[in-house]
This record gives sequence, structure tokens and C-alpha cells, in this order.
Amino acid sequence: MNLVVIKYNAGNIQSVRYALERIGAEALVTDDIEAIQSADKVIFPGVGEASSAMGYLKERKLDAVIRNLKQPVLGICLGMQLMCKYSEENNTDCLGIFDEEVKWFKGLGDATVKVPQIGWNNIYDLQTPLFTQVPQNSYCYFVHGYYAALGKHTIATTDYVQPYSSALHKDNFYGTQFHPEKSAAVGEQILKNFITLIH
Repeated sequence: MNLVVIKYNAGNIQSVRYALERIGAEALVTDDIEAIQSADKVIFPGVGEASSAMGYLKERKLDAVIRNLKQPVLGICLGMQLMCKYSEENNTDCLGIFDEEVKWFKGLGDATVKVPQIGWNNIYDLQTPLFTQVPQNSYCYFVHGYYAALGKHTIATTDYVQPYSSALHKDNFYGTQFHPEKSAAVGEQILKNFITLIH
């Protein structure tokens, strides 16, 4: 298995690599275009800010590379948001793989609801083999102030302020708003499922 984690100016890359090691998978962390294109599976992680991350990808021509990948790709957190068409975070045009838009949690009117959402929340309406052996309403770990709206590519839903997409899927592209690398046994199962996906 030739597994690549895309290296760019966004955090959590090492924690993804360590999580993969825990399930017996070795990954190359790289921004080399040829290595990314020739991988069997690609993980596109991210913790950070949308516009600077997109700027970095464009400078290195990684935006076009990611859009044109044919093997299974998993975007995590900011990685998933960047795979959407647009983010309200600094008015950013993103990769446009998923039709969903990324929006800021707002209009709360409830001082007990904190933004960003940090901590454990459940996922439900689970679809596709990415969630094989993952029970409905399993808890995963989230850290985010922006969310992808529900849409035709939604394959998992979470409620915080309102229902939103906690996972997306289109063709060979998958995304999770939560961090599987920090989501204990449930996250490990999702990573295992991704590694064994056949496209």
C-alpha cells in the first residue's frame, strides 16, 4: 500500500501519520506532485485558515493536482472544507470538488454554545463503506468554527447549532469534519476503512 499524506501549511499532519502507524499503516508525508499522483491512497489533512491554505496550494500547483486525483482521497477537517466550493472564512474560493459551501457558526443566541466547537460529538445517518462497522451515533472529536452545509454529498450528519455535514463523499473523494486521528477506536476504524476502500 502506497499511502501519501499531503504536506502543506496546515497542522495535524504528524498526528495523522502517528494514527496511521497505530493501525499498522506507513505513510509518506510529502508535497511532491509525482509522489502524490502515484499513491494508492491520499490523505489531505488540515488545521488552519482557509485562504492562506488555498494560497499555499495554488503557489505549488497542488490545487490542480488534488482536483485531478483518481485514487481514493480523504480530506480531514480543513482538508475537507477546502474540497468544498467556497468558504466564508476570509471569502475563499476552494477546490470545488464538493458542491457544499462552508459557513461560520453564527446566530447562536445561546451563551452556552461555544464557537469553535471543540470536543466530542456524535455522527449519524452514516453512508458509504467509509463507515463500515461504525455504529450510528458514534462519538468523534471535532475542532472547528466553520461547517459544511448539508447537501447531496453528505454521508454523515452532526448537530451543533444546526445539523451539518460531518462527512462528505463524491466519486473517489471523501471528507470528514471530525478528526479520525483523534477519535479513538471509532476514528481508527474509519481510517482502516479508508485504507481498504476499492475504487
